[in-house]
Formats: sequence, structure tokens, C-alpha cells
Amino acid sequence: MAKKILSTTGEALGEITLDKKVFEIEPNIHVMHLALRRQLNNARSGNACAKTRAEVSGGGRKPWKQKGTGRARAGSLRSPLFAGGGVIFGPKPRNYDLAMPQKARKLALKSALSAREDQLVIVKDFSGITEPKTKLVASALKSLNVSGKVLIVADTKADENKYLSLAGRNIPTVKIILPTNLNVKDLLEADYVVMTEAAVKAITEGLH
Repeated sequence: MAKKILSTTGEALGEITLDKKVFEIEPNIHVMHLALRRQLNNARSGNACAKTRAEVSGGGRKPWKQKGTGRARAGSLRSPLFAGGGVIFGPKPRNYDLAMPQKARKLALKSALSAREDQLVIVKDFSGITEPKTKLVASALKSLNVSGKVLIVADTKADENKYLSLAGRNIPTVKIILPTNLNVKDLLEADYVVMTEAAVKAITEGLH
């Protein structure tokens, strides 16, 4: 399928033919779900930690004698039965990471790209943003007729896009990522996906 290549002012500069094997496959909902679950799991820090009775400070002295008080036997005030005691079966630091085969990860990205094909806007580059000013990115998005949550995929290290990150970071509905950082979560959450021509080529090569 051919898509128009636009300038940041919304002017048509030409066309690009999208690779059918990357941008026009039948989206695999199950694999996208697995990839999203993996991404969310891998983002978890897993730092929750509660102390057991062995780790809580204090409790070295037997609180009262074993017999004759009429109370239950107690060897430590740091037992989970007492306030300030340890926690039974509390959380400990753990790794939530999920593994996923590389082929499945690529299929999930292709599926997400294909599901977003109608909301995909391709620009030549962001050379029209000549200084780090938010209004330039806002104006460009208006010219491209995109609104809501916008995902911009561009190589911000390239000379033609060097002001994009600084100019776009203050817009809360805009997220800017590198082509190498393309992920299912950002693609599915965005209302529109704006990609540079170079990003389209890099993604196509990476997913083949």
C-alpha cells in the first residue's frame, strides 16, 4: 500500500510503498496481548519487601516466664502475633520478567503496526523544526491533522530531527521514541502514529 509522504506543514512531497509483510498483515491479537503483558511485567521493579520475624529488630528477651502467668507461651515480642512483629509470607524482592521468542516479538510489532495502519502518518523529516520551541511541534501536528495521543517515531540523533525532542517534550499528549525502541504498548495506546520516512525504512529492515 502506498502512503503519502508529508512535510511538517502538511504538504505532500511524494509517496512511499509500505511493506505488506510488516504493515499489512492480519493482526494477531493473542501475540499482541502476550507482548503487552511481557512489557508491563518487565517494567515492574519487584522491590516490595516485608521483614520476617528473623529480620525485625528486637525481641531477644523472653517477654514473660513460660509458666504461671495464665497467658499463652511467648518466646519473642517480634512474633507475627504481636504488633511490631514480623510478617508471615510477606512479599520479597523478585523478578517479574517474562521471556518471549524473538519471532513472536516481531510478529506482535507487525500486528500492532498493521492495526494502526489507518492512523499512520508519514513525514519526510522534522527539519522544519529549526529551534527547540514547543509551538513548532504543536503547529506541525496541527498541519498534519493529528490530535489526541500522538506517538512520534524518529531518529532524534539525526541532524534533520535534532530539535524534535526538546521542542516536543513539553506536550503531555506527545511521546517521541527512536525506531529501535518501537513497542506494542505505545503503538496501541496512541491515537495517531507519526513516523519519518527514515524510521519506516529502519523498522521495515528490523522486522524482516
